[in-house]
Amino acid sequence: MAGAAKKRAQKERQAHRASEEASAQTSSAQASKPTPGGFDGPGDPSDNHSRSGSRPPSSAGPGQPGYSHHLSNAPPGYEFPAGGPSSRPGSSYGPPSAMSRPSARDAPKPFKVGDVNRRLDLPGNAYNLGSESRIPSSSAKMEIQNFRHYNRDTNAVKYVLPTELMKRPGYNTSGKKILTSINSFPILKYPTVKVYQYDVLIGKGAEKRGLIKAVWESKAVQSKLGGGWIFDGNKLAWSGADMNTELSMVVDLDAERGRPARAQNPNSHRVNIRKTGAVNLAALDVYLKGQMSFDNSVLEAINFLDHVLRETPSKNLVAIKRSFFARTEERVRLGNGVEAMKGVYQSIRLAHGNRLIVNLDVSNGTFWTESTLWTTVLAMTNSQDIHQLEFKMKDVAKDLTANPVVWMDSEARRELRRLKKVAFYVKHRGLEMESKLFYIAGFTKQNAKEYTFDVKDKNTGAITKDVSVYQYFQRRYNLMLQYWNLPLVETTKKGIVFPMECCIVAANQRYLYKLDENQTRLMIKFAVSRPAQRAQSIKNGLATLNWNQDPILNRYGIQISNKMLSTEARLLDAPKVQFDGQVETPGVSGRWDLKQKKFLHHNRTPLKSWGVCVLNNGQWRCNDVEAKNFIKRFIQTYISHGGQVENMNPALVGGINDEGKAVEAVWLAAGNQAKLRPQLLVFMVPNRSGYLRIKKSCDCRYGVVSQVMNNKHVVAAMPQYMSNVCMKVNAKLGGTTARVQTPNNAPPFAKPTLVIGADVSHAAPGSEQASMAAMTVSMDQYGARYAAACETNGYRVEMITTANIDSMLKPLLRHWVQNLNQGRFPEHIYYFRDGVSEGQYQHVLQQEVKDMRNMIKGVNADWAGKFVVVVASKRHHIRFFPADKKVGDQNLNPHPGTLVERDVTHPFEYDFYLNAHSAIQGTARPVHYHVLIDEIGLSPNQLHKLIYEHSYQYMRSTTPVSLFPAVYYAHLASNRARSHENIHASFQTPGSKPKHSTTSSEKMPTEAPRLMPLSPEGNIFPEMWFI
Repeated sequence: MAGAAKKRAQKERQAHRASEEASAQTSSAQASKPTPGGFDGPGDPSDNHSRSGSRPPSSAGPGQPGYSHHLSNAPPGYEFPAGGPSSRPGSSYGPPSAMSRPSARDAPKPFKVGDVNRRLDLPGNAYNLGSESRIPSSSAKMEIQNFRHYNRDTNAVKYVLPTELMKRPGYNTSGKKILTSINSFPILKYPTVKVYQYDVLIGKGAEKRGLIKAVWESKAVQSKLGGGWIFDGNKLAWSGADMNTELSMVVDLDAERGRPARAQNPNSHRVNIRKTGAVNLAALDVYLKGQMSFDNSVLEAINFLDHVLRETPSKNLVAIKRSFFARTEERVRLGNGVEAMKGVYQSIRLAHGNRLIVNLDVSNGTFWTESTLWTTVLAMTNSQDIHQLEFKMKDVAKDLTANPVVWMDSEARRELRRLKKVAFYVKHRGLEMESKLFYIAGFTKQNAKEYTFDVKDKNTGAITKDVSVYQYFQRRYNLMLQYWNLPLVETTKKGIVFPMECCIVAANQRYLYKLDENQTRLMIKFAVSRPAQRAQSIKNGLATLNWNQDPILNRYGIQISNKMLSTEARLLDAPKVQFDGQVETPGVSGRWDLKQKKFLHHNRTPLKSWGVCVLNNGQWRCNDVEAKNFIKRFIQTYISHGGQVENMNPALVGGINDEGKAVEAVWLAAGNQAKLRPQLLVFMVPNRSGYLRIKKSCDCRYGVVSQVMNNKHVVAAMPQYMSNVCMKVNAKLGGTTARVQTPNNAPPFAKPTLVIGADVSHAAPGSEQASMAAMTVSMDQYGARYAAACETNGYRVEMITTANIDSMLKPLLRHWVQNLNQGRFPEHIYYFRDGVSEGQYQHVLQQEVKDMRNMIKGVNADWAGKFVVVVASKRHHIRFFPADKKVGDQNLNPHPGTLVERDVTHPFEYDFYLNAHSAIQGTARPVHYHVLIDEIGLSPNQLHKLIYEHSYQYMRSTTPVSLFPAVYYAHLASNRARSHENIHASFQTPGSKPKHSTTSSEKMPTEAPRLMPLSPEGNIFPEMWFI
């Protein structure tokens, strides 16, 4: 489980940090990222999961030296050319702060982050409350922004974690000033009444949220409290009433519902409410003016305001985290019993400019469709009719050789585990029962005629034994079950079952699982909206929330502007893109083409040994004539872009429908034709079903780069598609598409610089798959080419473990030192990290950056390089709305290079929003960059320029990309890592639904199995195999 994985990560770090005085507990947020799936051909989604493969036979080609990207192949005990074993203590950032939650009835303790609403947007320093920083002694001297302490007495150097993140050093002055609206609304007035905070204890403090809500909303409690109270649903409440004495009472929920009291196990619950103090709302204004640091009083105040803001919509709408949905709003069926629905997102934030703002945006959610349960089950199992569903629900043999035969749940029955805890109501018992909800626990093995029970007559007391459900419904309700042959629905109430045809899935229940390919397509179509449409949807959301008429906001004197905030932004100058002998000037369009352009660097070795395999085991087919036409046009296009091709007639293999055998066949055909180890394998496939197995075999078995294309695009053979394929093939063969032009073609970095990107991808909710960590490292002086390494990272663990940093980064760094910097280590390291929340910023410094320093100093004790650490995130709801086409494109999306540093950013810390790309569809989403440390001392102009210009160097695009390429590549590699899982192909298919959530009898493994390593035979480790 996630907790066990985090503990294992701690133990690894403790082993590497034995010299430290104490280790601290770490926490990692459970976040789920979508995993893109599909082909690696242009126009198709990027790489996804893969299938099995094994080590190639020795005849496949002579072995060549290479480096593995996984722990299993990491060479032990090697030394870098520039250093040796460390004899000095490694760099240290200090332990993370322990944030334990106070017990329910202890004396009042300082307010902690763990006490607040987890939906609240908090600044990074809020998560450092209560931590004890290492205070240097009088003999220690600290370098500004380096957090580096030198002790004259011991001659030792240590790194000390800053108690607060880096402050904003200034503002960008380059480009031109523009104005843009942002979907945020300033809070004009704070509460005008005194507010008191109360501690609430219901029962023993461990009761479920549903019970806590029922007790709090009971007539007995509300009559004692009066109106105007706000409750967080757990343990905190607020009111303008000053209740000096503690309220203690017992609530009988049976009496509340008009039921007789129970003799055994009474439904009575004790309630204790006591005042803990007044909320210091003035602390917000003092903090925003920079006159005090972020402390518990600020945290209490912002937490109270967040609950005030969401109190009314939570009661009137369907609340999911920070989003609110009304089923009357726009929605669309996605299939398989799922529908999408539009809602409104709102979040209160501390912002630059001495203000509080409310970020308001469109929210798109997925829900179970309100429909009869049997039709939902029919769709989920892809059954054509009831008879096919009945057959699919039967158990299948797990082991036919065993005596007796071992049986297991069928795939269809396992699929229905998604319905566990889904609420439903029944209609056969009258309208009064439609308001009562039951919850699915599972499905019986027996049908309605096979499942029997004893029935007691209420009048006579006589017991009739072995009455089937079918007979009971016929006698009791005069209802002849039409689909009696289906399994019955087991509820969470022991012994209560219902026929499927009598059950209706209740509305407004969130669907938590990953959407399949068709659902995703429909969801994207539903969710995408251009700026004008999105702005209108935001106005609709504003009307739904109706802040001016909100009784709670009015009670506390809170006033929010109904006008979008307008901010001063900068439009950065677009760079020029350098090709071989040509320069492209995209300007504000953010686009260029490859017509009559040669790649900056072509493939290192002429393409001589390569083969093409055509698979026709699906809907889209490709014959030999079409395949040969594509090959011919591909060669012509690649040569026109500067590619070197010697073999104009590569080996062509067809007629094989098994992907594993197809890879072997084309490998042998290409090698035998050229009498040389294959350099590239190309596959033309009808769909995604074989993609994963192809990638696993090529990467892990043969060690050869590959290109997979859809037969549909092969048959069309469009010129733009050809050029897109050429960009990817050229990158995989060691070439470079283009780079940003620099003055006199000088490298952009003044000193030897390493750029690192990192990302951790997680499986869909409910899946048993491990998290995948990936790190990328720049492999040229311009930061255009990158190598990548990936490995499993526990289960839903966001922080990259010490062992993974050592096994992934060390081989990458070794290659960089030996091949790019003449045996010398980098003086500057830029670390771009994706996918972490504000609460994990300190952990990035304390764990990952610290581990990197220790790893480097472990092989070069004298290394004293400097770090710049930046977190890049697209998980936010900030959008730019340019006023006119002078500062936006024809759809009123912002131009590439639009930079926002004010009004919606952190009040003091160094963060900014950068829209680097040109939106193809929908509304552009800028990237939020947060600078944690900058030991180099870059100016805002320098850092912003670096990030923006590198967005023009993404290897497989003719537009700048939204995300810094090092992070983008890490995201690709972490998703491609699933193709290296060491499991049989039959257990993995691309685009398929994730493995089912675990049950009490199916515990998640404690350790995540390691990935299969890249084959060292072809030395593809330092190449862009993942693109």
